[in-house]
Amino acid sequence: MSDPFHRHGHRQQIVIVGGGFAGFHAARTLSRLVNRRRRARPAPVSQIEIVLISPMDYFLYLPLLPEVAGGILDPRRVAVPLAGLGPGIRLIPGTVDEVDLDSRQVGLADPEGNRSIVPYDRLLLTVGSVNKLLPVPGVAEHALGFRSIGEALALRDHLVRQVELAAAAAGPPSGPARAERDARCTFVVVGAGYTGTEVAAHGQLLARAAARRHPGLRGQPIRWLLLDTAPRVLPELDPHLSATAARVLTRRGVEVRTGTTIQKAADDGVLLSDGEFVPTRSLIWCVGVRPDPLIGELGLPTAGGRLAVDEYLTVPGHPEILACGDAAAVPDLTRPGQLTAMTAQHAVRQRPEGRSQPGRLTGLRPATAVPAPRPGIHRRPGRRQGGREPGRGAAVRLGRQGGDPRLPPDRDPSQQDPHRRRLAARRRASPADRAARPARRP
Repeated sequence: MSDPFHRHGHRQQIVIVGGGFAGFHAARTLSRLVNRRRRARPAPVSQIEIVLISPMDYFLYLPLLPEVAGGILDPRRVAVPLAGLGPGIRLIPGTVDEVDLDSRQVGLADPEGNRSIVPYDRLLLTVGSVNKLLPVPGVAEHALGFRSIGEALALRDHLVRQVELAAAAAGPPSGPARAERDARCTFVVVGAGYTGTEVAAHGQLLARAAARRHPGLRGQPIRWLLLDTAPRVLPELDPHLSATAARVLTRRGVEVRTGTTIQKAADDGVLLSDGEFVPTRSLIWCVGVRPDPLIGELGLPTAGGRLAVDEYLTVPGHPEILACGDAAAVPDLTRPGQLTAMTAQHAVRQRPEGRSQPGRLTGLRPATAVPAPRPGIHRRPGRRQGGREPGRGAAVRLGRQGGDPRLPPDRDPSQQDPHRRRLAARRRASPADRAARPARRP
């Protein structure tokens, strides 16, 4: 099969569906690659156009949404405009709801409902994932989602509003008023993964800070419950890190209940799987995500609801289509038979050789298998309130002490700059040695 990017007289079009982690970085990398080659070789690179289709006009950094809900970060700090992402990128606001594989076209609807067709020569599917709703009665009506800036701001306003309504519920220490205050000061988070654990941690700090502004709530317990059917919180992490996170949450007053979920949700509370009824006005749903429904409508092979791709991110039988991100079932080369995790951190930590994948869309680079991720700690752009994440440094120290060859070794002191070596030597010297050294010149 001849490469369509080497056909003369035809402007080739690369269509990227989705402006999340994968789509954002793919579009930016392609723009840099194409424009770099365009300066060196005017043809055929000058005939390549990059089209980015996204329902939102900004890239959202989802891992920092708990900080937005907790009032620590401004929403503008977690959103990057897609307009002006790079030269040669055409942004089309809209939602793709159909893909014609035979005629190589995608159909989309813009924010006002107008439909249009966009042809493609090569297609990159990075549609991401959506909230996963379980068939639990009352969840769709009473649960608060957590997947966008709007939902994060709505959750922050809801938490503050519940505390204010609890303070306004005047009455005797016992009776209906006391029951209403207790219910409004009780918050239930379902899902002890990354999102649920951080929502419980930041939400608990926000609720306590709001309660301190109301003298009528002095002594009122602020109750937070973190539920999950898994045997421990953060089951994706190492058991040591999971235990550290559970210990920190418990010390802050969060009730961590593993092996427990909800059976029914109502406007006055939730019924737990162990039979307990918890009066509350706040049910926060952080169970997980599932691939975008567009993947199931393509008619292509899937694995666990995700689009099946090979180690080169190519859809089998369709070399013009690539997929990555949450919507793609990328095989894990380090664990044969298993798939990579649905987290952007997994892809960001991969070796630089993995950056050649966007170049395949232009035909400017050969195919390279997606390498294994480099183990390490994913650092977020921005400081947290209260310092580092629990166990972040412990993970690196344990790996180095255990002789884990995948972790980078400690820096050799001889490789440090001379100024740092002198400071380290002075710290190690005894007081007598430091006193015997000559004083500095004035």
